[in-house]
Amino acid sequence: MTRLLVATRSVGKLAEFRALLAAPGLEVLGPEEFGLVYEPAEDALEAFDTFEANARAKAAWFAVQSGIPAIADDSGLEVDALGGAPGVWSKRFAGVDGPDHEVTAANNAELLRRLDGVPEASRGAGYRCVLVLRWPGGREQAAHGTTRGRILDAARGTGGFGYDPLFWSEELGMTFAEAPASEKHRVSHRGRAVATLREVWPWG
Repeated sequence: MTRLLVATRSVGKLAEFRALLAAPGLEVLGPEEFGLVYEPAEDALEAFDTFEANARAKAAWFAVQSGIPAIADDSGLEVDALGGAPGVWSKRFAGVDGPDHEVTAANNAELLRRLDGVPEASRGAGYRCVLVLRWPGGREQAAHGTTRGRILDAARGTGGFGYDPLFWSEELGMTFAEAPASEKHRVSHRGRAVATLREVWPWG
């Protein structure tokens, strides 16, 4: 049995990774399941200005702490009308700390505030994901994934997490929060990055 640590403390992201990474002979673990208690040093891991640098830092930290391979992603929403923001600051867009649901609500409200009055035709956006798989010895493998859509002026759907209720997928014809998980995974930035990674690391 191969054990793989997902370098996130986000409940929503961990659940998504479990679904995307599911394979015979692979055990997907979160930090808490592995017995890694939160350390304040983790707050400095996403201090960089690119998705890849942040993902590399998180993967390296958790691989060393756990002694098993760790996979980390840094993902974000890039809104055309905001010059690509929030980008790498997607999780901290509104400057709010606290439980996931409070941070999400604040970020979504901030996004709608900044796009207030922007016409539908100018609300194009994309999600971007960079994954890094890191082994304790230092070997790394990176993968990228993107998806396109637009930002609605009101939330729709109750699934997903983060900005999903506001992100209308052109491929699915619905928001990520309205889409069945299997459909979202098929076209999402994270789903595409994992599919690319599977091609170079055949875990199942």
